[in-house]
Amino acid sequence: MTEETIIQETTPLVKYTLSPEQEKKEILRHYRALLGSLRPKLKKGDRELVRTAFEISVEAHKTMRRKSGEPYILHPLAVAMICVEEIGLGVRSTICALLHDTVEDTDVTLEEIQDEFGVEIAKIVDGLTKISSVMDTNTSLQAENFKKILLTLTDDPRVILIKLADRLHNMRTLDSMKKEKQLKISSETVWVYAPLAHRMGLYTIKTELEDLSMKYLETDAYKEIAKRLSETKRERTRYINEFIRPLKEKLEATGFNFEIYGRPKSIHSIWNKIKKKAVTFDEVYDLFAIRIILDAPPEKEKEQCWKVYSMITDEYNPSPERLRDWLSNPKSNGYEALHTTVMGPLGKWVEVQIRTKRMNEIAEKGLAAHYKYKEGSSDEDRFDKWFGQIREVLAQEDTDDSINFLNDFKTSFLAEEIYVYTPKGEVKMLPKGSTALDFAFSVHSEIGSHCIGAKVHHKLVPISHKLRSGDQIEIITSNKQKPTEDWLGIVVTAKAKAKIKDSLKEDKRKTAEDGKYILQRKLEGMGASYSNYNIDEVMSFYKLSSQLDLFYLIATKSLDLKELKDFNVLGDKLEPPKPKIVVTEVPTEYQKQYSKKDSELIIFGESSDKIMYTLAKCCNPIPGDAVFGFVSTGKGLIIHRTNCPNAAQLMANYGHRVVKTKWAKNKEISFLTGLKVVGVDDVGVVNKITNIISGELKINIAALTIESGDGLFEGTIKVFVHDKEELEELVERLRALQGLKVDRFDTDASKL
Repeated sequence: MTEETIIQETTPLVKYTLSPEQEKKEILRHYRALLGSLRPKLKKGDRELVRTAFEISVEAHKTMRRKSGEPYILHPLAVAMICVEEIGLGVRSTICALLHDTVEDTDVTLEEIQDEFGVEIAKIVDGLTKISSVMDTNTSLQAENFKKILLTLTDDPRVILIKLADRLHNMRTLDSMKKEKQLKISSETVWVYAPLAHRMGLYTIKTELEDLSMKYLETDAYKEIAKRLSETKRERTRYINEFIRPLKEKLEATGFNFEIYGRPKSIHSIWNKIKKKAVTFDEVYDLFAIRIILDAPPEKEKEQCWKVYSMITDEYNPSPERLRDWLSNPKSNGYEALHTTVMGPLGKWVEVQIRTKRMNEIAEKGLAAHYKYKEGSSDEDRFDKWFGQIREVLAQEDTDDSINFLNDFKTSFLAEEIYVYTPKGEVKMLPKGSTALDFAFSVHSEIGSHCIGAKVHHKLVPISHKLRSGDQIEIITSNKQKPTEDWLGIVVTAKAKAKIKDSLKEDKRKTAEDGKYILQRKLEGMGASYSNYNIDEVMSFYKLSSQLDLFYLIATKSLDLKELKDFNVLGDKLEPPKPKIVVTEVPTEYQKQYSKKDSELIIFGESSDKIMYTLAKCCNPIPGDAVFGFVSTGKGLIIHRTNCPNAAQLMANYGHRVVKTKWAKNKEISFLTGLKVVGVDDVGVVNKITNIISGELKINIAALTIESGDGLFEGTIKVFVHDKEELEELVERLRALQGLKVDRFDTDASKL
């Protein structure tokens, strides 16, 4: 997303109003623009195929409209354009993009597409249809079917690339959707699609998806940063020009063919820095990056990049720990570059990225460009290995709940990587946070299962030792060792988790055999038969979901079968005992009469009555915060802030449980929230703080903790506020005190 469009993006779309004649012209204009972009890739007969796909799509969607009111066909055309222009895909992908919604939403069948365009295109459209049916905005089956989607990904990566283009266009036009849909779709995007785009090497698309998600999930913060970026643009441009000038002169004098420019960091990455480092916008030093792109022949790429690095560090002092060398060790998604952070004029740190034109195209267009440059080479590169690892994990039998599967996939395959070495010097890629045990399973399942320790750089370490890039690891095994339940908390890779679970299940099955025999004797002793009907009755009585669990708990004496004495036996069938009804009276001190003034939340749905709810401890919402209700199992409705640390995961995985919620005006109820304060340890500072809170604003303090040392103090304050406005006024007043930083806690205020 360019800086110029940031501000425009925050304003709602204008409702679509064109006459039928104007609509036809608009559709044709988009189609011709698509053909224009495709022109360099068109071979004999391609234009006719694209035309046919376009006509089929127009006919299939002729009565359909988008929420904005525009003809639906403009969506497939826009998706196809993103595929060509922004991802660099070709004719076949364009045809698939034009047809991607036809089988799902219209009368067009897969057989018709296969007859018209062949097996390859039909297969991709089929993959896209499966994803649409499982990642539909009206359902929440994403996690349950994520495995199927990933199988499609490893079969033909174009399916995911087209789906990413589809999601990007939906995010760009999300203004016309209802608020709850915006939240749900944005959460899915930031939870699954943005990391997937990153992993496919589509950095530009990943950045835009994150920014657009933030626009709906963190609207105020998004607008504020966009506004500040706009206000500081002139000043930044001046600084960038001053920084670039000496470098440009040096590069020109050496005869390099290059481009050099500065570009702003994304709003989302700036926001992450503000949150992680607890700083203000003004204190985020790297608001932009300088990019140097060299036009170098393949055999001289590395040499020229390092020469440029040398010139930069001659001019400006580098920060040694901020050098990132992805030339020697490219990322598995193909990304290659040199990154360094140097001290620029006026004492500001500046990030400089050095890459060649080829590397830049791979960074911008990811997988499509990666394969373009790989043509003719049969070598298995890191991207192929990454795909191979996914195939291996997906091929394993997995009966676990799919939410866990999705989380394992994210930590295994969508995380940043480290590079480690076997004793023979073979390189292995593992996700950040991997342990010696993960490494053992990555070498071989048997080695992992028998691992008792490891040597890192010849020093003994436990199996839980976290690895770092560059480590050389030797695994120590014992035939007596076998996986235990604890191991699941040590490993992060999906392969290791799956193998450990398989091993534990095998042990459980062996133990369960004894339980099966014990239950059989018990039932026969009662005069009942050992049948599936009776086993199901026993499972239902003990509230268990599988026979394996039942037999295992019986074998380990965790269940007492004496309780079966209350069952009746009719013929050879068990009849469960009638449940006892216990009536308990609620003590008067716990009874509460609800009146209209207690209804500080309005919950939209079938019932307009007062609904019981609790406020989430993970984010402590207060009136004025953007919130949503989450229907939990056992705890009823829980209210979360939309920017809660858990919100994206909840809305992405359990969208069907999300309830639209907003605050009603009510000044009679106070809410506990927490503030963290850091400042210079000055005489009377605590008195100034308490005077603002209690004296000036008349806000009740629940607790105040201050610790000082080395001229600084750090503290936490728990206060009761009526709403967000009151909290914001308090924060503003406290920040006005010289040298004081104030931040709201996202965590449980009761534990501050």
